[in-house]
Amino acid sequence: MATAAAEALGLLWGWLWSGRFWLPQNVSWADLEGPGDGYGYPRARHVLSVFPLAAGLFSVRMLFERFIAKPCALRIGIEDSAVYQVESNVTLEKVFTSISKMPWLWDTRQCWYNYPYQPLSRELYYYYLTQLAFYWSLVFSQFIDVKRKDFLMMFMHHLIAVTLISFSYINNMVRVGAIILCLHDSADSLLEAAKLANYARQERLCNTLFVIFGAAFMVTRLGIFPLWILNTTLFESWEIIGPFPSWWLFNGLLLILQMLHVIWSYLIARTAFKALVRGKVTYPGGISPGSVPSALFSPPSSFLCLVAAGQSHPLHVSKDDRSDVESSSEEDETTHTNNLSGSSSSNGANCMNGRMGGSHLAEEQGTCKAAGNLHFGASPRIHSCD
Repeated sequence: MATAAAEALGLLWGWLWSGRFWLPQNVSWADLEGPGDGYGYPRARHVLSVFPLAAGLFSVRMLFERFIAKPCALRIGIEDSAVYQVESNVTLEKVFTSISKMPWLWDTRQCWYNYPYQPLSRELYYYYLTQLAFYWSLVFSQFIDVKRKDFLMMFMHHLIAVTLISFSYINNMVRVGAIILCLHDSADSLLEAAKLANYARQERLCNTLFVIFGAAFMVTRLGIFPLWILNTTLFESWEIIGPFPSWWLFNGLLLILQMLHVIWSYLIARTAFKALVRGKVTYPGGISPGSVPSALFSPPSSFLCLVAAGQSHPLHVSKDDRSDVESSSEEDETTHTNNLSGSSSSNGANCMNGRMGGSHLAEEQGTCKAAGNLHFGASPRIHSCD
């Protein structure tokens, strides 16, 4: 028995140190046994000599830190940092526990294992129905908000979103559907923050947030969505469960959604490029009205005033477009003209925080002089606003 074990160990050792693996052809370990210049040739046994050296270096380091480095640090005022005990966070523990129960969030193949026999959790139930209600509200609000150039595109987007959410819920594709919803929601806060900065007339902050939003939008829509989402819905699902009639409809809608992502990414990139190239802004919030997404730079009513007879009167402006974050087409200038025409008198002027849309303000003279009324239905005669 011992002999057989020794033979097996010898064969393993011979295979491990086979010259065919380690050395070029026509060279063997015996060829390297002879004396060479200097210390000869490297030997495998030389590696074993490093362990005593490593133990010696470790001991020297410990002695240096204890008897030399620490006293010197204390002398020059460097104190040893205290070790803080991490307090338990109940909220984070609940989030971690909840996420650990949903491995399909990071392993998309889990979305298709045991499909369609996948129980619906309470959190996923409320999240899905809330998202569906939100997109239905966008469909309704689009008919009472300002009509913009991208009305049909946004209407198609909202209908696709409602169809996808409803469809994926009915046939229990809620796992991959939840991932898609989270991915689309990730950039929303950045766009809303940019809109708030625009309304607050924080030009630099608005431009910065918009650029960050554009980068996040393109990464999520042109990178993660096709490489992660479409990969699992088209290829991983095909491999695990195979195609069926509703599978084709589901993926067809996702491909249409991806086409919209490409269009909006182009519009966002063009807007950001124009803002960077022009440098000088002529519109509240930091970017010229001809180069901005309609959902981002539609001014609120508090921005506009009518100066007439030495008094300021607030103008009523149509509601800001509260459409989805992907509304990235340019502002419909004629809409603003129609909304504001008739609200200004022949002896008044439309002033926007000291700036005119499509006009130049002669602040040095203390007067409002218009080179033209591009966006506002004001009378051609502009009087002094002193």
